[in-house]
Amino acid sequence: MRHGASAKRILVVEDEPAITNVCRRVLVSEGFEVDVATNGKIAQDMIENKQYDLCLIDIRTPMMNGEELYQWLRERHSPLTERVAFTSGDTLSGDSQSLAEQTGRPFLPKPFSPEELKAVVTQVLRGIDK
Repeated sequence: MRHGASAKRILVVEDEPAITNVCRRVLVSEGFEVDVATNGKIAQDMIENKQYDLCLIDIRTPMMNGEELYQWLRERHSPLTERVAFTSGDTLSGDSQSLAEQTGRPFLPKPFSPEELKAVVTQVLRGIDK
């Protein structure tokens, strides 16, 4: 999945340090540039100031959750909504799955393996490279 000189940039919106570290380690080793925001409000500022090829968004983050961030993206940066994948550790309530189904975006339940992370990133990037 190496991307050479023009590395694709991924924004990971995640408030759990252990998950953030796994995402950063795996994605950087695959040749991506990785930025991290611990909540949707921080992510908004980062998206306003940088171009991202993909956003990996935890549905449950403080201050502004993943659903609210996705709605903001629809209003302000709609092309980026096609390059979103959601994550969540809350797989019991069904809310997370429901959001993924409503938006048509991939959903990665936590905990996930490095292989599962790479697979969802590949899936999203394949969709934009068509």
